[in-house]
Amino acid sequence: MSWKRLEFVTSSKSLDGCPQANLPEVAFAGRSNVGKSSLLNTIAGRKALAKVSGKPGKTRLLNFFDLDGRGHLVDLPGYGFAAVSKSIKAEWGRFMSEYLKNRPQLIGLVQLLDCRHEPSQQDKQMVAWLVANELPFFLALTKSDKISRGKRQKHQSMILKSLNLQTQVPLQFFSSETGEGKAELRAWVDGALEAGRVQMLR
Repeated sequence: MSWKRLEFVTSSKSLDGCPQANLPEVAFAGRSNVGKSSLLNTIAGRKALAKVSGKPGKTRLLNFFDLDGRGHLVDLPGYGFAAVSKSIKAEWGRFMSEYLKNRPQLIGLVQLLDCRHEPSQQDKQMVAWLVANELPFFLALTKSDKISRGKRQKHQSMILKSLNLQTQVPLQFFSSETGEGKAELRAWVDGALEAGRVQMLR
């Protein structure tokens, strides 16, 4: 399915401020420096849909983008070593938890992981939560242009073992530099939004 229009809708720091439209949502989560803004810009085919910053942790709100009226893509605040105070990190954590647990429109999540490194403790916690709560998710292994193709299987095995995943999940190496993985990720998002739309109509 072609992506004709992906436009910013609103930002929010509470569930009350989230869009009230009954549209399915796919969220994007990952560490502060994993390349989330670059990934969103790449799949959108836009240079500045999401702001790319040299300082990790600049996204401090939930940012909603409308995809052709079919659903919303949601840019979640990055977690990890953002240079912010403990109180702000705690606020992010509470808000993230509230959104993930209580937002009925949320039907899937793209979890970003740097393919070069072992997942962090927070990455592991996020994936464990997704599995426990049976929320469909897609693993996007970012910055794939930074490693050779010959080493990919080794890195993929290391990541999956670290996450202790007992079942297969959709997984794709992704590069915002080369566009690798763009089509596969778009296809998964399309499928998730369509499934969510059908579910909401029941």
